[in-house]
Amino acid sequence: MCSTACTLIDRPAAYIWYRNPELLYQDRSPWYQEMVTSDKTVRYSCAIKGYEALRAPAVTVESVSSTCFTVSYNDGRMCLYNHTSVKGPCSITYPTEIYVEKTPRKDHVKLSCNTSCPPTTTQWYKNGKMHENPLQPIPNTSQDNFLCAVSGVKELQSDEVCAADKSCLTVNYIKKRICALEGSSVNISSKYSSSNYTKSKAKHWSRIIWNGEKEERMNVLKTDHFTYNEDQEKQIHTLSIKSVKQNDSAEYRFRLQDDNTSQKPGTVLIVTDIKVKISPSTEVTEGDGVKLTCSTSCPLTNNKNYIWYLNDQLLQLPEHQNKHLVLDAVTTQHAGNYSCAVNTQRDVRSPEKTLRVQSSSLKWTLAAAAGVGAALLVFTSLVICCIR
Repeated sequence: MCSTACTLIDRPAAYIWYRNPELLYQDRSPWYQEMVTSDKTVRYSCAIKGYEALRAPAVTVESVSSTCFTVSYNDGRMCLYNHTSVKGPCSITYPTEIYVEKTPRKDHVKLSCNTSCPPTTTQWYKNGKMHENPLQPIPNTSQDNFLCAVSGVKELQSDEVCAADKSCLTVNYIKKRICALEGSSVNISSKYSSSNYTKSKAKHWSRIIWNGEKEERMNVLKTDHFTYNEDQEKQIHTLSIKSVKQNDSAEYRFRLQDDNTSQKPGTVLIVTDIKVKISPSTEVTEGDGVKLTCSTSCPLTNNKNYIWYLNDQLLQLPEHQNKHLVLDAVTTQHAGNYSCAVNTQRDVRSPEKTLRVQSSSLKWTLAAAAGVGAALLVFTSLVICCIR
């Protein structure tokens, strides 16, 4: 994700992404939309359109596992909190999971911050504010809440916990970020813990939009578009949004009446369309190489398999399908109208994009030969890009 150290007054016209150091693409979404590689020779960077000279320090993804991922920064300043020299590149290994463990004692509670990838430098937060000093044992009468985060990356944080069970108020969200296809349905869930939970009758979901440095909040009303579900026993609240639209993109927060949890970050929902991108051009000559990409404005949550259509017919592709379709040497049979979809949401299909192939006789071909079904076409030069 391309992010800034402070909130921008105006929404960026576009985010520009680079790779070694060629310009890859630009888009209004700050999320990187392509698959990344752990090839150490590949570096990624970004900038805001109009401020291309202020490019972010380049990064390399060195390794990825189920418990850790290592990122190498070209600028040592990115690792200052990790006590690294600002001279030269630096690397940091991040955990994929972080959580707080409570150990009860006779008159106090000991809290420890654990990660899936030790050792990791972490930072404590008390009642939402950074706790500067080392965390001491907490009296078991405390009504404070705590969480820990990876130092310098607060987005990688644990759930919030009460030092003493049910003595304070906490709200945690099942997912911090959700990327959803336009037209799909989304569930946003929060787990609420409060000693006066059963006494409170008014419960609200709020929709937060940032307008420059100002936060605009509005209550989400129950409609056909928005519905609420509550599991009182587990204290889990779910906001369901039916057939999401791009203007549903916002941050969503849950709160009980007369509490201050509305100030805590909620779940960020980004709604994206889906479209086909063709490079280097939609008009090519026989023998040229072409890459088709099923593109979204953010990494889709829990969806990695894509399906492709040619002239409205489903293409029979190898088992491991991907968002990239690469034709090493096109023929006139590859010409036509392409569209794509996520395998688990086939009803949400991209608009068609036409690939025109110029034959050796200098005639443009717009579609596959008559009588040849797209599902039966032999893509002898087709490869599916994936990272192993």
